[in-house]
Amino acid sequence: MEHLINNNVKSIEISGIRKFFNMVSDHNDVLSLTIGQPDFYTPDHVKQAAKQAIDENRTTYTHNAGILPLREAIASFVNKKYNLTYQAESEVIVTVGASQAIDITLRTILQSGDEVLLPGPVYPGYQPLITLAGGVPIHVDTRGNNFKFTADLIRENITDKTKCIILPYPSNPTGVTLTKEELQEIANELQNRDIFILADEIYSELIYEQEHVSIGTFEQVKEKTIIINGVSKSHSMTGWRIGYLLAHEWLAKHILKVHQYNVSCPTSISQYAALEALTNGQEDSQYMKKHYLERREFVYDRLQEMGLEVVKPDGAFYFFPKFSIEEGTSFDLALRLVREAKLALVPGDAFSSYGQGYLRISYAYDMETLKKGMDQLQSFLTAHSMIGN
Repeated sequence: MEHLINNNVKSIEISGIRKFFNMVSDHNDVLSLTIGQPDFYTPDHVKQAAKQAIDENRTTYTHNAGILPLREAIASFVNKKYNLTYQAESEVIVTVGASQAIDITLRTILQSGDEVLLPGPVYPGYQPLITLAGGVPIHVDTRGNNFKFTADLIRENITDKTKCIILPYPSNPTGVTLTKEELQEIANELQNRDIFILADEIYSELIYEQEHVSIGTFEQVKEKTIIINGVSKSHSMTGWRIGYLLAHEWLAKHILKVHQYNVSCPTSISQYAALEALTNGQEDSQYMKKHYLERREFVYDRLQEMGLEVVKPDGAFYFFPKFSIEEGTSFDLALRLVREAKLALVPGDAFSSYGQGYLRISYAYDMETLKKGMDQLQSFLTAHSMIGN
């Protein structure tokens, strides 16, 4: 009876990141630098808040949009950190991770045939959700632009079917982000167009030399902008599954309807943990960021020594170096690394066809692991005469 399955579902696949991770997860002798997950524990004060919530029997349904104290904490947090102004009562929705926030947004704004522009290479979680919502993902090649999806590239690719632009910065897999000036140009370009902006800012707390700037601070596009964020990366709470969505009231009320029928509400205990994180742990990310910065410098220096072409990331915890692949694909090279070097990196073609020739390295691992991984990579490249000059 498989022919009865929704064609949109049949057309999508398991994420290339997860597919590759699952392939190598049973190899105990393989060192993995694949998963984009903080290697730090959730802060103790956050865990204690969750335990207290359980003891106080805060285990019932909550408001569909999340408990009001958490929405107020989110509104206060983004205002203090990023100069964003949203009303807790009507413009903040607490979601089951950032992924669910993206899903309900796309299902709210897209109709069959609508096109969504997104940079390539890009996190593979967007394309399937666009497809499931009836939309058409259009990847735009950013390789010649230091992986930045700028106003010029957007202008060149807009059609009369374009309904939404996705701005996923800081970027997974490249780690690059956009400057205030680049965002200003995008805002100017889109201000008079009936096109939504979905800004996935989940890595906003992990930027190094500059401050994070949100497209939502530009008034001319705020009404058409949906901002996605959460506590997974900022507070090492990936398993708690708490994200949040910020949108103008007229738009949020429609997204909330989809959210309600999708999950009713996020997990109550996780909401109280997130409340603690955003109230008393606003600087929790600084400790992690200090270590990520140290790791970034180490990995960057090693990749430079190997002669690999790589853009130094502004944030997140990824490198996306280019490799001289004479035959085969990035996936083939990644398999060879697993078999010969006992090292797992994510093949770049998991991030759209524009990731062909690249591999993603996560540096969300301790220094000992990173050193060993870089040694194994360098040995492999030397053995195969792939070291640059």
